[in-house]
Amino acid sequence: MCFQSKPINTKVMANRLMDPIGRLMGLRYKSHPWHGVDIGENAPDVLTCFVEMVTTDTVKYEVDKVSGYLRLDRPQKYSNVLPALYGFIPQTLCAKKVAEYATSKSGKKDIVGDGDPLDVCILTEKSIVHGDILVHAIPIGGFRMFDGNQADDKIIAVLKNDAVYGNYSDVEELPAQIVKRLEHYFLTYKGLPGEELNVEITHTYNAKEAREVIEASIDDYRMKFENLDSMLSEV
Repeated sequence: MCFQSKPINTKVMANRLMDPIGRLMGLRYKSHPWHGVDIGENAPDVLTCFVEMVTTDTVKYEVDKVSGYLRLDRPQKYSNVLPALYGFIPQTLCAKKVAEYATSKSGKKDIVGDGDPLDVCILTEKSIVHGDILVHAIPIGGFRMFDGNQADDKIIAVLKNDAVYGNYSDVEELPAQIVKRLEHYFLTYKGLPGEELNVEITHTYNAKEAREVIEASIDDYRMKFENLDSMLSEV
């Protein structure tokens, strides 16, 4: 008796092989915080965020895009105090879609994305003493910020289930002084008194718009790194 074998679906087979290998590699190696951490199944309503800096840091830390490790970017030039946890949203990118969205809302011309993952500041009443951690956060608004001709949005979020900030669902509900403090930090932390910086915040937007910016950044990431999974499967 002759049995006719079914053709092998190589893509399904590769996925079956890579899944346990991926889990094992995850135990042995640290996931890259930009590419290897999932944004969360409920994004953009609830986000997994990577925290680079906390409120007690006096130097600026930034994830090295190649290795995924935190590196020292620069000492703070002046006595700016970071008013919230600061980091980025994994698997996002500020590129064409984010720039187009910022252009449509601001009327500015020749805007491009800054080529980085989308920045996020996270409000919490807890004292978190170091970065290089993942947290769950809920976006409630953001700043439409421009650094020269680059869109450099800052998403404002609250730590999920935070005892104080967890009940806020929109930036308009926050005390005005908290928003002003965040705005002042982002407009001044790169410079010294008397220096003129080409940085501006044109709008403070609400939770709905923040989710739209996040979705645009997810689209930008997917367009840029659409072949990342296949590239990694060959490693």
